[in-house]
Amino acid sequence: MSFKTTCAVVLAATFTVTCWAWPQQGGARGQAPRGIPPPARGAGGRGELPDGTVVARDKPYVANGHPLQTLDLYIPKSKAPVPLIIYVHGGGFRGGDKGEQNPIPFLRDGYAMASVNYRFSQNAIFPAQIEDCKAAVRWLRANARKYNLDPERFGAWGTSAGGHLVAMLGTSGGTGIFDLGENLEFSSSVQAVADYFGPTDFLQMDAHRLPNGMVHNTPGGPESMLIGGTLQENPEKVTRANPITYVTSKAPPFFIAHGDRDPLVPHHQSELLEAALKAAGVPVSLYTVKGAGHGFRDATADAKRRDFFARYLKKKK
Repeated sequence: MSFKTTCAVVLAATFTVTCWAWPQQGGARGQAPRGIPPPARGAGGRGELPDGTVVARDKPYVANGHPLQTLDLYIPKSKAPVPLIIYVHGGGFRGGDKGEQNPIPFLRDGYAMASVNYRFSQNAIFPAQIEDCKAAVRWLRANARKYNLDPERFGAWGTSAGGHLVAMLGTSGGTGIFDLGENLEFSSSVQAVADYFGPTDFLQMDAHRLPNGMVHNTPGGPESMLIGGTLQENPEKVTRANPITYVTSKAPPFFIAHGDRDPLVPHHQSELLEAALKAAGVPVSLYTVKGAGHGFRDATADAKRRDFFARYLKKKK
């Protein structure tokens, strides 16, 4: 491939990410790009919050921390403590915002939803991002009584880079790895994970990319920027950042969804995670969206995710 062709491929792939996730692609603090209105506060710009919803926005989960170490929390009206879905946004580890996800479907199903921001790779390299996600989970457990959350029923859902981070939450949960800072008396484990098209083994991404797909083993590749060096030249750093490194039989159940025409994160990445979880005896389901690329919208996948969370987070009657 010529230099000119390689540049065109990378630029096209980058454009695809930006178009799919425009509210994710903000500045250093996660703002929407200039000239594009941000989603309506509290509802993702998609309808009214159910009556009685309690909203706590921009809550810092690290005292005196980085501006991105905040979360938004939406709690439905309920007498009993409610299960929680923790959403982690995508954006190539270098963009995105907690305001992108619509909480209304979760609220209507009786879940609280927390949408988490985290430091980008230009702010701090790995493991800052998973350290932030774990700090957010611990903060949510520490404040479970205050916000009427059931600390035994936390699920996590993430897309793309967020899929990677929720997979890390699931596979390294209960180990103490990447737990540091405040609220260490509380667990950062989650009870169910939904991973949408997240990378799981960085070293295998380029070997299984589509013919015109993104090349990751470059200094400017999202995963290279995350670990602070090109992938093939830093295998130890890559191994530490791979969710499959931490898979054991103690991992929570997983639901994985991925398009088989994804030009940014090869479908093979989800196949690898599914195989590792199955080998460890962990309940896992991989749903392949035929013909879909990155950042798909698929009603069947979402229905399967809904059933998955209901199975593992709702109390049996």
